Formats: sequence, structure tokens, C-alpha cells
Amino acid sequence: SSLSVVVLTMFEDDASVFAAMRAGARGYVLKGADQDEIERAVRAAAAGEAIFGPAIADRVLLHFAQGGEHPRATFPSLTQREREVLSLIANGKGNAAIAHELGINLKTVRNHVSNVFTKLHVSDRASAIVKARESGMAGE
Repeated sequence: SSLSVVVLTMFEDDASVFAAMRAGARGYVLKGADQDEIERAVRAAAAGEAIFGPAIADRVLLHFAQGGEHPRATFPSLTQREREVLSLIANGKGNAAIAHELGINLKTVRNHVSNVFTKLHVSDRASAIVKARESGMAGE
């Protein structure tokens, strides 16, 4: 039999909700929910259904209505320029092409790439591309 997880938390920000969903949570209920709501979530998850408290369900629907996560929410430690560089890397661009497209010096691109690797805890382009694509960043 498989294990179903319901998250009971005080965190209702998009990053926390979607991280839990990506990790396989079948339910996400905010602390302060009444006993009936918590019981419904546990029973639904046990039955293989996904269930979210009303506030979280609204956030999930809004997320998809707006076309998905914004990269800033996905990689909050990256600067706007570093997100641009990561997006271009994820779309297969090399450093020279990135420098040309952004109108910046090649050495500056290398610095941005190094910062991106450090902040994402990766050691190479392939790993950075995987993280960017998992976040939905590629193709922007």
C-alpha cells in the first residue's frame, strides 16, 4: 500500500504549497483549520484523492489561472539578471550568445553563471538546466 501525506502547516505561501505538492503531498491544510476539515483531508488522502483547504485551493487555482509559477518565487535568491541568464542557459544558449542577447560583457556573463551555480547549489550547466526546467523556467 502507498503512503498518503497531508501537510498541516502555518505556511500558505506559493513556494511552500508547490514544494509540498512536488514532494507528493496529497493534501495541504492550514493550521487553524477546524477538526472536520482536517478529518476530511486525511480521509480524502487515504482514499487516493487530493484535497486542499479552501484558502490553499484558491491559491492553486489562481496559480494555474495566471499561467504557473513566477521564476522569482521559484528561485528567490537569484537577481533579475541571474534569472535571465538561467533562463537562457535552460534554453540552450552558450555564454557568448547570452552576452550578445543581454548586451553585456562575456566576463559579466561568466560571473552571473558562477553566481547562479552557487545559489542553486549546482556545479555545472546540465544540473542548472535540470533545476530550471523542473521549475518550469525553460521556454520563457
